Amino acid sequence: MLRYLLGRIAGLVATLVVASFIVFGALYLVPGDPASNLLSGMKVTPELVASVREQYHLNDPFFVRYWDWVMGLLHGDFGQSLHFRQDVAGLILSRLPTTMLLVLMAGLLIVIGGLAVGAFAAFRPGIVDRLTLSSTAIVAAIPMFVSALVLIYAFSSGLGWFPAFGNGSGFWDRVYHLILPAIALAIAYMALVARVTRSSMRAELRSEHVFVARGRGITGERLFFRHVLRNALPPVFTLAGVVVAGLLVSSQIVEVAFGLSGIGSLLVQSVQTDDFPVVQAITMIVVFAFVITNLVIDLLLPLVDPRMRRKEVTR
Repeated sequence: MLRYLLGRIAGLVATLVVASFIVFGALYLVPGDPASNLLSGMKVTPELVASVREQYHLNDPFFVRYWDWVMGLLHGDFGQSLHFRQDVAGLILSRLPTTMLLVLMAGLLIVIGGLAVGAFAAFRPGIVDRLTLSSTAIVAAIPMFVSALVLIYAFSSGLGWFPAFGNGSGFWDRVYHLILPAIALAIAYMALVARVTRSSMRAELRSEHVFVARGRGITGERLFFRHVLRNALPPVFTLAGVVVAGLLVSSQIVEVAFGLSGIGSLLVQSVQTDDFPVVQAITMIVVFAFVITNLVIDLLLPLVDPRMRRKEVTR
């Protein structure tokens, strides 16, 4: 197990190194001088260009600049925002709580809702199962911005139950403001998790060990939790983990639609204003979230499925 863990950590570090090189080098793949790209949309003077080249060490060799940038990341120094004229780390930290709460709420909806709907369909073959498959296929195909607009029209403009704009103030008011955005962010992914859950559970229900358990008189909750759910969880768990990690990227659509001040909307604004330091920092945060989530999933899967523990022991 230790050998497996060390291998996974080595793969994580290698992924981060490659991703950081690509993210940093992307600025220099854009045609033209990097200083001109950084100052795009601004009134450029020779003094300003010289100042930017000095600030970002553009006169140094490429690998020296890359090394300095990586060392800055490791020490929490993400540079200065060209558009907001402030420290990138502070700018991101001021918006991160909104995005993290939104991702947490959406993640809970995806996991709990997807498992519940998928299990409900798996144990009710026939019309219920077919209706669930059809409805989840339709919901999974709905674009996220369309879901956001429908929710705003129905529950904010129409019924007036939820606010359609802003972050709110205080924890519970923020949760209240994020209910509709979380649903908009989660609904398509929840349908996808429900479909995978249903397929995985149906396969387990047809397996030999479930037939033996039923022959021994095991039914109801004991059959569900001990013989079906536990063995059906690995593919669901893997998909749900990747989906939840990807919510950091998907959140930008919902944040813009609902006027939320999170890192998703900050990323969109930074791309539009060519604020490369902010774009690079948020991109690295997203990559880090992906690789950490995948590592956690790989470590937790043997705890969920005993069969994987036996495979690790035999390695």
